[in-house]
Amino acid sequence: MQVILIKDVDHLGGKNELVTVKNGYARNYLIPQKFAIEASSSNVKQLAERQKVQAKNDAALLAKINDVIAVLKGESVKIGAKTGTSGKIFGSVTTLQLSRAIQAQKGFDIDRKKITILDDVKELGTYKANIDFGNGKTVEIDFEVIGE
Repeated sequence: MQVILIKDVDHLGGKNELVTVKNGYARNYLIPQKFAIEASSSNVKQLAERQKVQAKNDAALLAKINDVIAVLKGESVKIGAKTGTSGKIFGSVTTLQLSRAIQAQKGFDIDRKKITILDDVKELGTYKANIDFGNGKTVEIDFEVIGE
């Protein structure tokens, strides 16, 4: 029996995927638990339409991500930090500080959970961080820690 998955199901498939399963599995588990719907002709047409819309949205999102990546690679982000006399920072620079600096200087609101700082930032200087946008799109940016 063919069914269209409404939710991701482990070891079977992802959302909006057409899969073939045994009749009992579909009727007794997948359909009653609202994991799938029967693959009738109208449901298959709706699935095709949803996939077209999703592909269009993905293309628009990819174009926006490419614009953001181009802007972020432009020039480094500057982060102010309180330092001692030897140039060491009190504490360290976190992804939250980097996210706020990107928001203030570049105008893009990037979730701090998507940012990974590559080195421990304990002194003034230039460092690198990775931002993962998903879909295999990552960008490595430079940021500079300056004394306040």
